[in-house]
Amino acid sequence: MKFSAAACLATVIPSVSGLLAFHGAEGFGRNAAGGRTGTVYHVTNLNDSGAGSFRDAVSKSNRIVVFDVSGTVKITSRVAVSKNIYIAGQTAPGNGITIYGNGLSFSNANEAIIRYIRFRMGKGGDSGKDGVTIAEGSNMIFDHVSTTWGRDETFSINGAVHNVTIQNTIIGQGLETHSCGGLMQSDYGISLFRNLYIDNKTRNPKVKGMNDFQNNVIYNWGGGGAYIAGDSAGQSNANIINNYFISGPSSSVTAFTRGNANFHGYVSDNYYDSNKDGTLNGTPLCVQASCYSDMDIQKTRFDYPGPGRLMTAPDAVTYVLDKVGANFPARDEVDKSLVAEVRSWGKKGALISQENTGLMGDGGGAKAPVDTDGDGIPDAWEDAHGLNSRDASDAMKINSSGYANIEVYVNSLVPSS
Repeated sequence: MKFSAAACLATVIPSVSGLLAFHGAEGFGRNAAGGRTGTVYHVTNLNDSGAGSFRDAVSKSNRIVVFDVSGTVKITSRVAVSKNIYIAGQTAPGNGITIYGNGLSFSNANEAIIRYIRFRMGKGGDSGKDGVTIAEGSNMIFDHVSTTWGRDETFSINGAVHNVTIQNTIIGQGLETHSCGGLMQSDYGISLFRNLYIDNKTRNPKVKGMNDFQNNVIYNWGGGGAYIAGDSAGQSNANIINNYFISGPSSSVTAFTRGNANFHGYVSDNYYDSNKDGTLNGTPLCVQASCYSDMDIQKTRFDYPGPGRLMTAPDAVTYVLDKVGANFPARDEVDKSLVAEVRSWGKKGALISQENTGLMGDGGGAKAPVDTDGDGIPDAWEDAHGLNSRDASDAMKINSSGYANIEVYVNSLVPSS
């Protein structure tokens, strides 16, 4: 039977409508609602559990989570995130928030919005588990997240998962012996825009199903490969557009591996710099199956909800290295070191089996701005925008834009992606 992209799209894309999760939200997960109809929860300490902890904050549905503290939350067991949660990491004072020591599950965390936070699993996390995992659920967006040190995969989506976007995010340093960026396997829509995959032996990512991969940077993959094109008898339908693959010290195989005729890919202007000579001087791959590991090359782009501004691959490198990860209010030393590796253009980078916690720093001690009514919006912002800094009920009121007032505040802290 002849493959039909139009039939595939008509069959499997669920309808989406409504507001953007935030200005700059793109791709399949762009309409995630977060906690818009719920309540505000303040993270007031760095404890593993209990009142005011991050774990408690995400344990119940319909919350917008703000941070009154900065620093590292050390978790000893995995955290399961509930439905309709907006994790607003950009509200943390000082150098922001890191969740370290184990992994997180976003399975069935429908409508989740996750922004400006670091998830660093580490060797002490559960063996055989992912740093971040999604096995089922719908309508989620991850924006400016830094994920590292997964025991199995570092960020993995595998199963009946509908409409997810990962954008402006670092997926790096999966721990050996597995050392995987992650599976991106769903028949129902995953968008990957402007991300950095770095220092993972394999699965940077491994794609199967419906996938849109645009303006990403992939650096220093190992012998397991960079982009793995399905490696499956199942059907895959993917855009692969304007990405940049840069070999590093650990790279020994080409950018695309393990494709076959079941992987239907629209490819365009993907650059590959394989020479490790300290200069960014890659060239576009040929638009033939021989350059893309025998996948079934398509002549027409799949009609998926792409990025609002598509950059050339060289411009994407500049943008990603300047902007990627939890960069507000500031990058930590882990992310700075990863970006510096890429800027060596093949000279620096390594696969690791043990995380360097010394690079995380402390980052704590900063104070949140004054919020008299405790509604998550500082007094100064409320006063400047016609709200009442002594009336906690106005934070969750929906204003004329369709967003809750607190969403307008937290989204105003950072630029549109």
